[in-house]
Amino acid sequence: MNINLVLLVKMLSKVKIKSASITLGMIAILAFISSCSSTKFIADDDCLLKSCTISSDEKSFNVKSLEPYYAQRPNSKWFSLIKLPLGIYSLSGRDSTKWINRTLRRIGESPVVFDSLKTKNSCDNMVSAMKSMGYLQADASYNVAKKNKKATVRYTINPNVLYYVDSVKYVIEDETLLPLLEEKAFKGKLLKRGIPFSTSTLDAERKRIAQILLNNGYYKFNKDFIHYVVDTIGKSNRVDVELHLIKYRSSNNSPETPHKKYIINNIYFRSGDGKKLPLRKRVLYNNTVIAPDALFCSEDVQNTYNNLARLLAVRYTNIHFEELPDTNLLDCNVQISTRKPNSISFQPEGTNTAGDFGAAASLTYTNNNLFRGSETFSVQLRGAYEAIKGLEGYQNENYVEYNIETKLAFPRIIAPFLSERFRKKNRMKSELLFSYNMQNRPEFHRRVLTAAWRYHWSMGRKKPSYRFDFLDINYVHMPWISATFKKEYLDDASNRNAILRYNYEDIFILRTGLNYSFSDSKNALRSNVEIGGNLLYGISNLFKARRNAQNQYTLFKIAYAQYVKGDIDYTRLVKIDTKNTLALHFGLGIAYPYGNSTILPFEKRYFSGGANSVRGWNVRALGPGKFMGKDGRIDFINQTGDMKLDMNMELRTFLFWKFNCAFFVDAGNIWTLKNYKDQPGGQFKFNEFYKQIAVGYGLGLRLNLDYFIMRVDFGMKAVDPAYDTNKQHFPITNPRLKDMTLHFAVGMPF
Repeated sequence: MNINLVLLVKMLSKVKIKSASITLGMIAILAFISSCSSTKFIADDDCLLKSCTISSDEKSFNVKSLEPYYAQRPNSKWFSLIKLPLGIYSLSGRDSTKWINRTLRRIGESPVVFDSLKTKNSCDNMVSAMKSMGYLQADASYNVAKKNKKATVRYTINPNVLYYVDSVKYVIEDETLLPLLEEKAFKGKLLKRGIPFSTSTLDAERKRIAQILLNNGYYKFNKDFIHYVVDTIGKSNRVDVELHLIKYRSSNNSPETPHKKYIINNIYFRSGDGKKLPLRKRVLYNNTVIAPDALFCSEDVQNTYNNLARLLAVRYTNIHFEELPDTNLLDCNVQISTRKPNSISFQPEGTNTAGDFGAAASLTYTNNNLFRGSETFSVQLRGAYEAIKGLEGYQNENYVEYNIETKLAFPRIIAPFLSERFRKKNRMKSELLFSYNMQNRPEFHRRVLTAAWRYHWSMGRKKPSYRFDFLDINYVHMPWISATFKKEYLDDASNRNAILRYNYEDIFILRTGLNYSFSDSKNALRSNVEIGGNLLYGISNLFKARRNAQNQYTLFKIAYAQYVKGDIDYTRLVKIDTKNTLALHFGLGIAYPYGNSTILPFEKRYFSGGANSVRGWNVRALGPGKFMGKDGRIDFINQTGDMKLDMNMELRTFLFWKFNCAFFVDAGNIWTLKNYKDQPGGQFKFNEFYKQIAVGYGLGLRLNLDYFIMRVDFGMKAVDPAYDTNKQHFPITNPRLKDMTLHFAVGMPF
């Protein structure tokens, strides 16, 4: 079907979309575009590559593992379903001088023309891959079916028999290496009798042995000094493997000599621009794992690179070694290029809180070499304004916030009892923070003073990282509360809300916490545990301090919070193909007040809904449980809880240029652990909570600007736990455009 863009727009302009058929209408539009003539730009003698499939008679073999070896792939599909990029390209006309045609082609994807040579290369690639897996007699063939200028390619593979290692022999031609190899290499052999024969295992063993030697003084060793001899003669599906480690040769024509063990002689630090380095010598030596009079160690070199790279004063580092003639000594030259010490940044923001629009801006000054030790000192000033609607009886209907935050970070852990070796081998940072936040709302004024001493460290690249909040102090002061708000919510005997009152009183929080995080290309795990008030409660008990009228211990006449809180957050990425990824997320958090507190502080309570939770609801608009908010002025307090559950699924697909799209389904809610009368239906119960899980769905658009990702998500409710009628319980059966939520955020939701 050939159709131009103008005709399509005219057709769509006549369509009247009703609220109950939004989804079907969108599906129809996408199907219409993708069905447009995909062979419009295919020459008469050519065919469009419609699809590629792989089959095997050996059912146990994973044929999907060979898909990366395609030399030619069909046009990409959005959400692995429809070839919409090809459909958009096909909407363009043949006149490339018109901007609309050029734009459609740039947004879309040109048709993939079937190439018989690339198809044969795909077969060869698959055979090579299977042989490297141990299927030494593997073969493959293909069949091409052509119809209506479209080609369907079917690959048929035959892995045949899998070969196993029958015997392993290590031939070490340089006998001077034997003591070291027997001590550190032979005990952890990767090659063993009975394992499947695999070239990846052979290569891994070469790298392992080479790394051991490089870490023990053998500066000039590399894996090319190791080769294999493989024998299959007289064996059905068995392989004899010999690993040969040959002597050192500087070139093909040079004589063989034993491998030489090298020792570090002197270490020199030089500036990249020839000027004096603006870093103290002690700082440089503390971050250099390479040590004089020690054996050359490749791992120490990499750790030195890592340590110097984390110093914000350092732009880049280059380490090279010079061999002293007729010796086994190496001089180490560390060349360091530094950054400019001072920087200023300005960041504007747009805000939308439950329909109230506002703006914010922050100005940050940073000095990344305060005491010539790469200490980072920063001061951030932030201001925000928000126009609040729907409040009556208040003098001022706007929200204003000012914040000042200072940080001083040291590129090391300032703590006793840590060995010098531990300090050098681990990435560490100590951080001192002070901040003052001033919030003026129509209902109240709030002041928050924060001071913290924190430690950050990690064991190296691709290893877990930790943050230990040794001491975190928060003081919340309420200098003014509107007379209207006090009369209606705090002082009215018939409308006393315990949670509301507690969160409008001065409070002191002294906490300690530990955070763990790990991520790789497929998995991301974060967890956090914190406790607050235990130290103060123990001291109060020990000295038999007085309690206030609410039976709470106080510090400077201010009650302090006591609680325990734990969170876990896990994300799994499943790659479907080069353009589509499935992201799965699970998050659980529980906090419990005890001792000096009966209610969690507002800052520690959980909320649901918003850009990073169940996106069918606005932020702080869901839960707890089946609780239904009825007063928009205080629901942001009542719709909080002690427990949170989030489950999310996103199917992410590449669109064009820097744009990506996602279809998502979210589920979750919050609950209270105690039964608060002001939050009816909000308490967690094992026999009820699964009925109170909210479900939302929607579409998201992402703009990947490399340094950060801008995200817009459109969410709809599917299952609402707070309902009066069955129709309200399942809004997916009656979707309404006015119920759509819009979320704008920076970064991925998980």
